[in-house]
Amino acid sequence: VQLEEFGGGLVQPGGSLRLSCTASGFTVDYETIGWFRQAPGKKREGVGCISKSDGSTYYADSVKGRFTISRDTAINTVYLQMNNLRPEDTGTYYCAADRTFTVRTLCVMADGADYDGQGTQVIVSS
Repeated sequence: VQLEEFGGGLVQPGGSLRLSCTASGFTVDYETIGWFRQAPGKKREGVGCISKSDGSTYYADSVKGRFTISRDTAINTVYLQMNNLRPEDTGTYYCAADRTFTVRTLCVMADGADYDGQGTQVIVSS
């Protein structure tokens, strides 16, 4: 079982990035999957999560209206579209998957999921 993140990089404030999380060893619609981030010196926080059952979503207040999580079951990938990026969005972004957590629980706990990826770095700076 593996999760692998792609798409990080350096972007100017106000710009956009799309992160991808590709799963192997399980199918993304059988797991609740979330995106998390961790900035230097800060705790890991849930950014957006998508339910395995009905595709419902949950977002942290800090990203509502700017970030969108989605999934493409045909290619077993979950995306995080990030628009209007701010310097405070800088950090290492991880995806994680869990069979039993609800979408809200996964995002709020931000840790303890069954599977975690290695992360991709996002830097928002001018």
